[in-house]
Amino acid sequence: MDAFLWLLAALSVNTLLGAVGVITLYFHDEKRLKFISYLLMAFSAGSLLGGAFIHLLPEAAENIESNALYGIALAGFILFALIESYLHHHRCKECNVHPFTYLVLIGDGIHNIIDGVILAAAFVVSIPLGIATSIVIIAHEIPQELGIFGVEVHGGMEKLKALVYSVAAQATCFIGGLAGYFYLASVGQYAQYLLPFAAGGFIYIASSDLIPELHKGEGMKRIYGVITMFIGLVFMIFVKAIFGG
Repeated sequence: MDAFLWLLAALSVNTLLGAVGVITLYFHDEKRLKFISYLLMAFSAGSLLGGAFIHLLPEAAENIESNALYGIALAGFILFALIESYLHHHRCKECNVHPFTYLVLIGDGIHNIIDGVILAAAFVVSIPLGIATSIVIIAHEIPQELGIFGVEVHGGMEKLKALVYSVAAQATCFIGGLAGYFYLASVGQYAQYLLPFAAGGFIYIASSDLIPELHKGEGMKRIYGVITMFIGLVFMIFVKAIFGG
């Protein structure tokens, strides 16, 4: 199967993740659901760090001079920080029905367009790298989509409507993926420069958002979380060993 078909498969799976909130409709034990979500978040933190340091940066280092490599990674880190700061600044804290419910969907849609471009760049470089990047994005998206679904419902949106909107926001990955693939396929040498940029974003999400949340766990919950984070990191090492790239 060529890179384009792999990319379509990855984009399709990513889109379907928008419906992951449906499990909350049948999960009546809220305490257990929160614990599972916590572990997913911890696994995501490890997989994001592993994706950045084990897959994306080493791959990019083969073709990009070190000063440029770290500069691009830092630019990715800073841009993700600015985007998150903007979203937090516009969050409504006093409304009964939060306008932020829609803003977070818009932000998620933009985020998924970027994810699509990153996936396209990875598959243009190599199929193994595309597979590894897909796993990183999926591992991060599952807890994130559960969280977004929770924000939508908490903000006053009906659950069915929230699911439809979540899937629509996820589907924007096709915009970035298809546009990125057909553009990058003709100028494939520039695809490498997206890899350290994505790595910077992954490092920011793990260090600024996920690991601080991990430390909010108490007692054995925090220990389980740290162990699960390292499982996520080891998993990405395993993916590297199996698929290469």
